[in-house]
Amino acid sequence: MTTMKVTRLAPVTVAVALVALAAPHAVADQAPNASAQSRAAARQAASAPATLDTLSRFFARDGKVALTAAAPHIEGDAVPVYTLSPQFVAGKAGAPVAQLEYLASTAVASDGQKASLWTVPEGSSWKVVNIATGDDESRYATAGAAKLPGGTVFQEPQINAWYVAKDSKVLPLDEDAVKAIGAGGTSLAGYRQRVHRAYGDKLPGSAYDRAGEAGGYAEAPAATGVGSPLVPAAAAGGGTPLGPVSAGAGVVLVLGLGAAWRLRRRGAVRA
Repeated sequence: MTTMKVTRLAPVTVAVALVALAAPHAVADQAPNASAQSRAAARQAASAPATLDTLSRFFARDGKVALTAAAPHIEGDAVPVYTLSPQFVAGKAGAPVAQLEYLASTAVASDGQKASLWTVPEGSSWKVVNIATGDDESRYATAGAAKLPGGTVFQEPQINAWYVAKDSKVLPLDEDAVKAIGAGGTSLAGYRQRVHRAYGDKLPGSAYDRAGEAGGYAEAPAATGVGSPLVPAAAAGGGTPLGPVSAGAGVVLVLGLGAAWRLRRRGAVRA
């Protein structure tokens, strides 16, 4: 079976109101976690009949499995997904290495296909805002927990690299991360220096941002075919208000969840 691969052209910077997810005061260099209640609510949204119906159509695309035979189900718990924090890149004292973006649940079809459902809080409930092929989020969460128990698993979306960080250590979880920091990992300070060199001139308000260059931390442009914002506008504790999630060339379909379907590049989890 041929796998279609599309590399993300811009960072996924979903700014959502996640106050209810985070601990009141995050420890310096440690990302806030999601509560058990939030995870349960996110999983419930992913398991809703309307979501499962959409998943059946998602899995049946291109005739991979019959629509009536897809029989998708949600497997395991929702996992928090973190991405590299602009505040950390900027060198802000005490800033955590990553920020909590959304919760992801893994869906599995009868033929073994997997997909990740991204959920965010919307008012007093949760909403699925995106479906992505594969189960990267849950796989890397598991790999990170095994490699550095208690650490924060996060993505550097500009290069599609996954890491796990704890205390003063950052370790790679995929080949892109190995290329960036080496197989043995690096210190938190060393990682901060690397990302500051790479992205420090691309933060909100920079010339790179104002030019709207892909890969910076600019506002996400509206995705073609998406008629309404995918997520709430402002991040907890401030930050730049963002519009719909930018999918670059990965946006190919809107599936009726108010979400863009994006295909993403795969990467092997490193032991």
